[in-house]
Amino acid sequence: MNKVIETIKNIWRIEDLRMRILVTILFVAIYRFGSTIVLPGIDPAALEALQSQTKGGLMALLDMFSGGAFSQASIFALGIMPYISASIVIQLLAVAVPYFQKMQREGESGRRKIGQYTRWLTIAILIFQAPTYLINLKAQTQGSGAFLVGTDFWFMASSTVILAAGSMFILWLGERITDKGVGNGVSVIIMIGIIARMPSAIIEELTSALSSAAGGGLIKFLLEILGLVATMAVAILLVKAVRKVPVQYAKRIEGDSSKLQVGGARQYIPLKLFAANVMPIIFAQAIMFIPLTLAQVGGSNPSWVMRQFTDHTSFLYNLVFVILIIAFTYFYTAITLNPVQMAEDMKRNNGFIPGVKPGEDTANYIDNVMSHITLPGSVFISLIAILPAIVSLFGVKQGFAQFFGGTSLLILVGVVLDTIQQIDSHMSVRNYDRMLNTGHTRNRSGVSAN
Repeated sequence: MNKVIETIKNIWRIEDLRMRILVTILFVAIYRFGSTIVLPGIDPAALEALQSQTKGGLMALLDMFSGGAFSQASIFALGIMPYISASIVIQLLAVAVPYFQKMQREGESGRRKIGQYTRWLTIAILIFQAPTYLINLKAQTQGSGAFLVGTDFWFMASSTVILAAGSMFILWLGERITDKGVGNGVSVIIMIGIIARMPSAIIEELTSALSSAAGGGLIKFLLEILGLVATMAVAILLVKAVRKVPVQYAKRIEGDSSKLQVGGARQYIPLKLFAANVMPIIFAQAIMFIPLTLAQVGGSNPSWVMRQFTDHTSFLYNLVFVILIIAFTYFYTAITLNPVQMAEDMKRNNGFIPGVKPGEDTANYIDNVMSHITLPGSVFISLIAILPAIVSLFGVKQGFAQFFGGTSLLILVGVVLDTIQQIDSHMSVRNYDRMLNTGHTRNRSGVSAN
């Protein structure tokens, strides 16, 4: 405990890091405040039907990602998921369309163009999704008096603009957190939305356990908590696990550039067991939201297949979910870790893998290693992702089951680890700078570096 307190004190002493944390907290507070602002013309007291609808199925997941804003008819009701969906489409285009491939190779300017296209596509998705949300809201609150000003064209148009602007404002907050705060802003926004739902889910599960007529409810609740901790520990190990590929670096002998000297100690290329982190889970979840949107538009008599895809505990839903996670894991790993580029960088720095020729053979070797460790990593993560559906079969309420595993737990673990890593990097740089400024670094002649 003393070590934790001392670490917090050290973080607070670093002015730049302290300001970044305060900025992150400020933007998160703005996001949570906006989540409580109801759409103009909606009576929040008459939304019981909508809140009941979001207690189960994919609606509960959508409400969780929005931090409860979806069930409250908030101006932030659509959350950040439209942007995630647009990002998926743009990344797929970057693989299949030469124009987008060229932009990816243009460096910073290309990334700015891709980001701009992603925002425009997000707006297009919002123009379709916002009226769909309002139509569903009308269907769920029929006769309850939730709409104070009617549902004419002008209300639909103005509410669509407000919902779209709310999602784009959330995206702006996420970008500001990335630039001025700590962690990846979009991921932090999603994580905060998940955490906001956790206290009520735990209280609901505890209340249900204590009121159980069968008895032993408290013991069952404690076992559920232990299971949650165990699952979280496994998720942390999976996200942090790495496979190290040995790399031997050679250097030119001083005075004779034609000869190479190989150092005795080998360096390593750390390849993560799950290098894509939680992005494949988010991508797959965004795809699984599409049937839900179609079901809202299609009416009150969906087909059997549509009912399967809107029930997160069904076999078909979870089978497709697992396949999407594995596919997106390979896809995202391929675009973030390029074996050809890694092989070229090693060759340029006079490095090689023992027993493997530089160039194409090295790229094939690294690609083979990545393929072998990506498959088990994606399978294990997929099993954790569908764990809520499994524990729901044993009587665990869905609100709490979402934190027992699945998308929410993996996002929490991934974002927290990434944020801690960024904080640690800031502290390491600060300590290095302080070491240089205090004169502890000396040159070979014994003279202080400063």
